[in-house]
Amino acid sequence: MKFIDLKEKSSKELNELLKEKKTALFELKLKLKTMQLTNPSEIKGVRKDIARINTAISAKKD
Repeated sequence: MKFIDLKEKSSKELNELLKEKKTALFELKLKLKTMQLTNPSEIKGVRKDIARINTAISAKKD
């Protein structure tokens, strides 16, 4: 996911996407704890996506 794609979305869409990514992060962390996650670097990617979405949301507020 790129920041350019996020700039074009509305605030409502960004909030929904943020909720989905946070749910995905929770599920990945759960899989990591139960030793079911095969690629732990997925967590890093989801965390970066959440940071990009938060940045886009704060840019919309200005």
